[in-house]
Amino acid sequence: MALTPSQMVPLGTPLPLAALQQALAGGDARPVSGEPFADPVADRPLLVLFLCAHCPFVKHVEAEIGRLVRDHPALQLLAIASNSTITHPQDGPAGLAAQAAAQGWRFPYLFDGSQRLARAFQAACTPDPFLYAWQSGQHRLVYRGQFDGSRPGADQPCDGADIRAAIAAVLAGRAVNPEQRPAIGCNIKWRPGEEPEWAR
Repeated sequence: MALTPSQMVPLGTPLPLAALQQALAGGDARPVSGEPFADPVADRPLLVLFLCAHCPFVKHVEAEIGRLVRDHPALQLLAIASNSTITHPQDGPAGLAAQAAAQGWRFPYLFDGSQRLARAFQAACTPDPFLYAWQSGQHRLVYRGQFDGSRPGADQPCDGADIRAAIAAVLAGRAVNPEQRPAIGCNIKWRPGEEPEWAR
């Protein structure tokens, strides 16, 4: 396990919707559980989470993800798993489907077998959250960073304080605080020899 921070993609970056649509149309992004993914609804925030089945940092936030969905019905959520099954077969579609079933997740969960979506979003770790708000006719990035200050094995429980504050601001029509701390987790497990330059 290599502890890796999120890339902290510039705020205001548009959602890479074309890459997402192409990956789905070409079968590079395979739905493994939950509802089918359609183009995100305008005027509603979209939270994209890069997850996997085995990572202890993901396991630490699994229950909080379920609470976020229940507490924010206006929030659209999409989960993506991009780990290579060459090195981590437990993060393949069967493992992801079992994870979603165990957690009672009903949101779309995609297996990014080609890792093209991880590259398009510049995802670096698991979990790696990206919150988009509807601005100027498209979804734009307003938060990327940690769920909260808790970590696996520490005494502080996961309450999602940081990401909840960002979601609350978006839903209330307020600006999200730009002072954001990176997410920390296991690195995306790139295919051997195919790591993007920024992940090396």
